[in-house]
Amino acid sequence: MRSELFGTLPDGTPVHRWTLERGGTRVRVLTYGGIVQSVEVPDGRGQVAGIALGFAELGGYLEHPGPYFGALVGRYANRIAGGVFSLDGGTYRLAQNNGPNSLHGGECGFDKRVWEAEPEGSESEGVRLSRVSPDGEEGFPGRLTVSATYRLGEDGAFSIAYEARTDAPTVVSLTNHTYWNLAGAGTGGARGHVLRIAAGRYTPLDSVQIPTGEFAEVAGTRCDFREERVVGAGYDHNFVLDKGVTEGAEAVAELCDPSSGRVLSVATTEPGLQLYTADHFGAELPFAPGDGIALETQRFPDSPNQGGFPSAVLRPGGVFASETVYRFSVR
Repeated sequence: MRSELFGTLPDGTPVHRWTLERGGTRVRVLTYGGIVQSVEVPDGRGQVAGIALGFAELGGYLEHPGPYFGALVGRYANRIAGGVFSLDGGTYRLAQNNGPNSLHGGECGFDKRVWEAEPEGSESEGVRLSRVSPDGEEGFPGRLTVSATYRLGEDGAFSIAYEARTDAPTVVSLTNHTYWNLAGAGTGGARGHVLRIAAGRYTPLDSVQIPTGEFAEVAGTRCDFREERVVGAGYDHNFVLDKGVTEGAEAVAELCDPSSGRVLSVATTEPGLQLYTADHFGAELPFAPGDGIALETQRFPDSPNQGGFPSAVLRPGGVFASETVYRFSVR
């Protein structure tokens, strides 16, 4: 494990890069935005390639913040309808940075903050990022103390464990926004990958990508990934994982690139998984639409406004704890 200066922000704040390497996996994490800059693993022939979309320099992330490449997303991952929610009789107004909605924590969410970093653990290769989000940051109530611990296990499995505490009632949903291309980042589209998701239902969307509140069956739809199927274009959907919220991370999805043989397995404690196929990448990016696939573990979009969804409320004395584990193998 090592740390190095990666660059400086326009105000002079330094950004460091931590490199974790163990069990055949190498991961690089930035203190800016908690960004997973790169993940390198071998294919079936032992050829190592980076499989996470990102930039070689800090300027790329500053110039192109919208796709959230590799970012730690919060306070609230995904969308909140109308940029507003109510909690315990109070109404809280957030930035409307995605049409009428609030997306991924607002204009300056966790993905655009510099985090404190320290090495973590002796039994694994890890770094712990932490920060305090003050009361009212981006409109959210409560002073939130947050950490995200990135670890590599002996077998090369990569995990992110999130933890948050608050001094006032608030809402929290944290995720990582890495785009995966198991053939190799920058080698072309990822739409030939095959995917399996352990979810018999998903949450349909309205015209501005807010869940309608229904739980729809995937059977007979293009959202049926219970058996492996090729990932096409046009996905930005939340899947209702069969397992629900669990104390330990349980396997929920498997992504495979047939050409390289690389396999990514995802396990999580969270109840939802957002599949996003990057169809909105613009010409200004070095990546084309469909060049990566995001698998975001989360509470459901707009949960603060949807009484039938798993709760995203965190109260004083409670702890938000979530973990997602990425395992790499070959076929």
